[in-house]
Amino acid sequence: MSVGYSLVELLFVLGVIATLSTVAVPGVIAGLEHHRAAAAARYMSARLQRARMEAVVRSRPVAIRFTRVAATGYVFAVYVDGNRNGVTAADIERGIDQRISAPESIAEAFPGVEFGVMPGLPPVDPGGTPPGADPIRLGTGDSASFTAMGTSSSGSVYLRGRMAQYVVRLFGETGKTRVLQFNTRTREWKPL
Repeated sequence: MSVGYSLVELLFVLGVIATLSTVAVPGVIAGLEHHRAAAAARYMSARLQRARMEAVVRSRPVAIRFTRVAATGYVFAVYVDGNRNGVTAADIERGIDQRISAPESIAEAFPGVEFGVMPGLPPVDPGGTPPGADPIRLGTGDSASFTAMGTSSSGSVYLRGRMAQYVVRLFGETGKTRVLQFNTRTREWKPL
């Protein structure tokens, strides 16, 4: 009576393991990619809400300003109003509106995720305007501004992972955010 496994049995088991791994690994990787992109969208939503709270606590306008950087796409930083006229690009350049947080890059915190838009992406609202190629849809200054009353400018920030697309929407009257995910199969936006 033999107490081991034959070479044929071992090869069969290794073949089954290899086949199952080939089937399972892409699904696991896709799940991780979606999770990472969703986490980045939630993080961006939280950063916007934190800037809103900064404005309320400081009783001064606060803004998150997005800046295009060739190496990493976009970075963003938080600024506080220094002369009671709102956070403006000119006042930032002159040093009147002060930066209160170090510049951050989504790509560094969430590898594989960037501020970006999938080609041919439909509008979030039916009948609305598609985002085009610009992932930062916050007006000409690429800033989300918050008042001491908790209101804000309106706009959208689009985040794209390798296999996922999200948008963080900012609603002016309330200053609150909402995160939506784009379903590539149905071509619809759904709340996250």
